[in-house]
Amino acid sequence: LSLTNTNAYVPQYRSSRTQLSMVSTSTTDTKEQFPLTPPSKYPTARGTTVDSRQIVASGAGRQHLTAVRLAHILFASQDLADEALRKLRNAEMSFEELAGQISACTETRDKGGEIGWISVDESESKNEHLDLLFPPEARELAIQITTKPGDIVLVPSSRGVHLVQTVDVMADVRKMAFVKQRKSKAARARGGVLSGALGSADSKPLTYKLETMGCQMNLADSERIEGQLQSLGIRPLDPEADKKIDPDVVVLNTCSIREHGPHAKRKRDGDDVAIVVAGCVAQQEGEALLRRVPEVDLVMGPQYANRIADLFEDISNGNQVVATEATHIMEDSSKPRRQSTTCAWVNVIYGCNERCAFCIVPTTRGVEQSRPLESIVEEVEGLIEQGYKEVTLLGQNIDAYGRDMVPKRKFSDLLRTVGTIPALKRLRFVTSHPKYMSLGVVDAVAETPAACENFHIPFQSGSDTILQTMGRGHTREKYLHIVNRIRSRLPDASITADVIVGFPGETEEDFQDTLSLMEEVKFDSVNTAAYSPRPNTPAATWENQLDDATKQDRLQRINVLVKQHAGERRARMKGRTVEVLVEERNVRIPTQVMGRTTHGYIAYFEGDIDELRGELVNVEIEQTKQFHLVGKIVP
Repeated sequence: LSLTNTNAYVPQYRSSRTQLSMVSTSTTDTKEQFPLTPPSKYPTARGTTVDSRQIVASGAGRQHLTAVRLAHILFASQDLADEALRKLRNAEMSFEELAGQISACTETRDKGGEIGWISVDESESKNEHLDLLFPPEARELAIQITTKPGDIVLVPSSRGVHLVQTVDVMADVRKMAFVKQRKSKAARARGGVLSGALGSADSKPLTYKLETMGCQMNLADSERIEGQLQSLGIRPLDPEADKKIDPDVVVLNTCSIREHGPHAKRKRDGDDVAIVVAGCVAQQEGEALLRRVPEVDLVMGPQYANRIADLFEDISNGNQVVATEATHIMEDSSKPRRQSTTCAWVNVIYGCNERCAFCIVPTTRGVEQSRPLESIVEEVEGLIEQGYKEVTLLGQNIDAYGRDMVPKRKFSDLLRTVGTIPALKRLRFVTSHPKYMSLGVVDAVAETPAACENFHIPFQSGSDTILQTMGRGHTREKYLHIVNRIRSRLPDASITADVIVGFPGETEEDFQDTLSLMEEVKFDSVNTAAYSPRPNTPAATWENQLDDATKQDRLQRINVLVKQHAGERRARMKGRTVEVLVEERNVRIPTQVMGRTTHGYIAYFEGDIDELRGELVNVEIEQTKQFHLVGKIVP
């Protein structure tokens, strides 16, 4: 199996879920495996590239890749490797477990197959110490084939056949970013506030303020950003003790930004403050944001949330920086600063490959990139060690988890694996897409004790005509089929959703179809919204827009039904004794605490938050409201 000529073994990915074979091809063909991608970093038109490997391969992400972290399992034959790959694909064992049991590599077997970080540039001789462990021809081929975290490929060497997993990647994000030098010396000098974050001994301690708006993904990104800031010694402003202090660093992680906000005014008035704009608006506008709001120092897309520290050096030199290039998602280099000590978000997949006509997400959060299962498990285990009781797996389209990997994985398998981690009390997940949600996910929730009986599945409309116009990829019937499966396996489960009213072309009949679907399902809660055009989305340019009066009328009517059903669903809880995980104090009644049931219902009851925070307690429900429960602790 040694490579003695110009031929190399490169995986040929077939459509079959049961086979991943190796075929011989030339190294030149390997380099041409990923053709040039469209000019857009994150294509939005239907039918364009949605494979992150292709997007990154020809872009700055691949060009400035510096190292990959690899693990391997060594076999004497390909037949043994194929069988091991089957076990991994079917989630029968983890890569680490398999390596520990059957790898022929004695040097890495006890470390779960861990090889470690490998420099991408073999010419620098940084990998010579690995030559006997993982020969050069195998290293070069593995990196040539894929650098996407989570992928597992077969490569031969003089030692045998290696099953190689890409665990993580490292890219030089400073080289990937666009750097613009400020014109005036005074403006460049004002960037010096960040020198305190970069190790200057005589600098003052710095403070930051982070403003977050938007979805759960933004909230999770903000936790990662805060972890980076605090790793640099920058502390958050205390709302009480620091009332008279202006922050040195301001991070706006939002879906929109005001051009003439108070932070920009501070900078115009001569204050030495660093302004960072992160999130969807940053990815969408890029360099244009610097022209619109010249006071901004850093414009950073969501994919750089855990690499903000790497970008600060250029800011400290008085430059403006734009980091929006496509890249493979890198694992966190610092621990996120969690907003709760009881419940935690854990990202499992980033981006979305869908092309819903109303949605901006594909252009701002990019294509789907699943995290390696082992990285997810490691993060959850770390959270449990810190005392966390509940974890919510997070993804824009979480049911797509694993479909971008080689070989493909299933979200239901991830649920079962994470749900069986010892000491994890509760497991939730959001957001499901009816197009991809498999009945196996429902079964996994039913059969995994830690999984909460709570499903969030947006339906957006009850009209097949509107669903087709939206490009949702599912029908009313498909949605109800999923609901029926949930009701069959978990009769008491809660189901929540999102819906849009007033979408372009929606008739009164279409709207009535939405109301009738809600009557049929009787959701526990629904997030409602009147359609509003989003830039760079197809629906925003259509001529059949509805007037505001019609949209508001339908929104009011649907909200009445939402409240009615929410009240009916919670009414069944009266008199029951349910388990509640205590999270925080009831801000309206300080003597009460607030927690959630497994259904996701908020429950209030008398108790001392200092004693009960993070505890699972039995609560007898005495009153039910539209959106919460009231009860008392019972033995």
